[in-house]
Amino acid sequence: MVYVRQERLPNLKQYKYSAVDRSLTSKYILKPFYTNVVIKCFPMWMAPNLITLLGFMFIILNFFTLLWYNPSLDQDCPPWVYYTWALGLFLYQTFDAVDGSQARRTHQSGPLGELFDHGVDALNTSLGALLFAGSQNMGQTWYTVATLFASLLTFYVQTWDEYHTKTLTLGIVNGPVEGVLILVSVHALTGFMGGASFWKQSMLATFGVPKSLGIPDLIYNFNFTQWYMVQGTVMLIVNTVESARNVIKARRARGDRSRGALKGLIPFFGTWVLVVAYLYLQPVIRTQHLVPFVIFCGLVNAYSVGQMITAHLVKLRFPYWNVLVIPLGLGVIDSIGPILQQHVGWASGWPSALGDGVYQVAFMFSMLGMAIGVYGSFVVDVIVTICDYLDIWCLTIKHPYVEGEEEKKAK
Repeated sequence: MVYVRQERLPNLKQYKYSAVDRSLTSKYILKPFYTNVVIKCFPMWMAPNLITLLGFMFIILNFFTLLWYNPSLDQDCPPWVYYTWALGLFLYQTFDAVDGSQARRTHQSGPLGELFDHGVDALNTSLGALLFAGSQNMGQTWYTVATLFASLLTFYVQTWDEYHTKTLTLGIVNGPVEGVLILVSVHALTGFMGGASFWKQSMLATFGVPKSLGIPDLIYNFNFTQWYMVQGTVMLIVNTVESARNVIKARRARGDRSRGALKGLIPFFGTWVLVVAYLYLQPVIRTQHLVPFVIFCGLVNAYSVGQMITAHLVKLRFPYWNVLVIPLGLGVIDSIGPILQQHVGWASGWPSALGDGVYQVAFMFSMLGMAIGVYGSFVVDVIVTICDYLDIWCLTIKHPYVEGEEEKKAK
């Protein structure tokens, strides 16, 4: 399948990266660290995309240790495992941040870098949600599903914002900076406290807050994990509203209707209606096979985000359609038939072709396989197309920058 038509490729040469980072943590702590220390560790011959990919390998290693020690997401791991999760995530954030600096100092900045960087970030989002669930012993529950929803929505909205405003905007408190550092701290504290079971106790009671203050039992008994969820919900709402305001402001400045931009959120929420419906109708997937299903959801979101980034780079219309939603919708239709027969009447429903056992599990893994194939073909096709058109390589530097060479060519 061709994802970028030849007539659209000249728009790549009009690309200009634009970003605004309002984070004080980034400005006063992280950026000086990256500029004065980290970037000097990478040789000039190393391609920026290779740095991005190496950083992602730390997350892959973290994911493998999760599968080995805590595949059900509800078991305590050895303390060193949580420490490696904290270190791996911090290194990923660091590598992800300095790839741009490497691109600028090697004069390799371009649209492929943004596509590659955002694509890796999209894949990391679902894996990061699983690692957080593992560090909290959330198990294969709706808590893990809610964590995944928040993570994917944050990234989707951020990319949607960039598509319409043409600028990547990070707020004073944002996910890529403060959000990641909070997760790093949580992983490290989990190891220090001896395991994820520590977070299952009441936070207020642990801090010595007396019940005599009149705090309702429901709130007083909130454990650390539930308070993390509250904090994450607040951040999610704030960042989503801020992105929506950015989009509305940018479109009105261009004389466009903001209503059209807000329609871009429909695909995400429509997909998640199907996700929740499928997990509700098929509890065997939610309670026994949630990890592979989370990866499937992550690939669905990564494909949507990848289409948005590509559309932004080559100036295409907003991509509303995601073919990976089709099997999910078919799964919901197949699962809802018996429910209708049971509660409405035999004539209003239909028997399930998959049931709720091994065939349903096989169908879920088939969806995962399809997602890997579709997203993989998308990534390969777009990267090869851009590399061929711009005469560059993806993971190595094809044309090293030589100082003064451009001036000689101009003469």
